[in-house]
Amino acid sequence: MTILVTGSAGHLGEGLMRTLRAVGRPAIGLDIKASPFTDAVGSIGDRAFVQRHLPGVRTVLHTATLHKPHVATHGYPDFLDVNVQGTLALLEAAAATDVESFVFTSTTSTFGSALTPAAGEPAAWVTEDVIPIPKNIYGASKIAAETLCELFARRHRLPVIVLRTSRFFPEADDDAQMRERYSTDNAQANELLNRRCDIQDAVDAHMAAAERAPALGFGRYIISATTPFRPEDCAALRADAPAFVHRLFPDCAELYAARGWTLFPQVDRIYVNARARAELGWHPRYDFRHMLDCLRDGQDFRSQLTGEVGSKGYHDRVFAEGPYPVHD
Repeated sequence: MTILVTGSAGHLGEGLMRTLRAVGRPAIGLDIKASPFTDAVGSIGDRAFVQRHLPGVRTVLHTATLHKPHVATHGYPDFLDVNVQGTLALLEAAAATDVESFVFTSTTSTFGSALTPAAGEPAAWVTEDVIPIPKNIYGASKIAAETLCELFARRHRLPVIVLRTSRFFPEADDDAQMRERYSTDNAQANELLNRRCDIQDAVDAHMAAAERAPALGFGRYIISATTPFRPEDCAALRADAPAFVHRLFPDCAELYAARGWTLFPQVDRIYVNARARAELGWHPRYDFRHMLDCLRDGQDFRSQLTGEVGSKGYHDRVFAEGPYPVHD
């Protein structure tokens, strides 16, 4: 059973290709950029290119996309061409062949403005039932692509799973103030509480989704590290997150102090992965507790796969204001 991976030169695409090759699974990597994990170079918006590589494919893992950091360097038509038209081309080709499972990589950025509580309000408890309010073309284009996925599942009986992934990239934050206040390791360790997952867990989620798609038909799931919080904790986390986290994890203060790290003063959102764990049979391993245990043992809290994939960036040039030209 051949697996097609789009975006094979990107973080997640490479992670999937590395994993598939390691276990001897037949896989074809497509990307607009050449890489050691790209078998064919071309655009997913090119229907002829896509159709040439679908024969014999039973599973499509569609990770190719323009990302949030491209908002300032690419126009609306670019996002529609790649994220919407490219997804449509893949869906049409998959529905016309023998594809049995289609997994679309979406993003928690689709929630947009729904993630920002008003001043004084509790942190947002974000499940799949929260209605997205996209705040840029990236979020809007991913929502449009998700809708196409659902249409093909309902209308064309193509088994499709949409995974709204939280942050799994190793790069520094796109917010300049965050980069100034926290080291990358510190910020990403903090995010495991509520809005980050390790790339190994993201890969495992895609593999689980591919297995479950035929039985489920269609599903939409949040993919993020398992949070230690509960809905009733949201007010306390918005008011004084460090005090609450230290009560849950008494060893956190000492482990952080040894590295000069600090927790974020507030938590404004919490991504909840309960549905993905229950319905996909997904078992994420890299959470906040795991991170603290690694700090105690003097080990890297990130997976081996994170180190193998490494940092790729999103642009071929350096910007005066930092690695990203977009801040919202």
